[in-house]
Amino acid sequence: MAVKFSFEDEGKSVFGQILRPIAKVTLKSPSADKFLDVWMVVDTGADYTILPRHFSEKLRISLENDCFKDTTFGVGGEQAVYFFKKKVKAKIGQLERDIPLAFLDSNEVPALLGRLGFLETFNTEFLKTHFVVFKD
Repeated sequence: MAVKFSFEDEGKSVFGQILRPIAKVTLKSPSADKFLDVWMVVDTGADYTILPRHFSEKLRISLENDCFKDTTFGVGGEQAVYFFKKKVKAKIGQLERDIPLAFLDSNEVPALLGRLGFLETFNTEFLKTHFVVFKD
């Protein structure tokens, strides 16, 4: 079974049109029978799957009690990151995984679908026709 998403048009830049690979990921709250759809950038350069801070509240995850705090470094510099102590159920289409998840201490960043424990569990193709495909 394959799940396919078209790239998102981010507009023009000095180098041309920017098309970004995205995927709709459904996350299950670990403490409630609640599901949340999150559009994430499929980011082969992201070590972890990371969400902006406000998603922790929607998933009923306490950053102070359910996570451990660390520091991450990226293009934007140094920032606090909260790693959830358990794994979260995630689905892309009908493909389900239990994934590690982290939250940045900011709401000004996009949700990133990262490699460790999530992206690397699929055969993923980035097509020149501007689609990203996930296969088991």
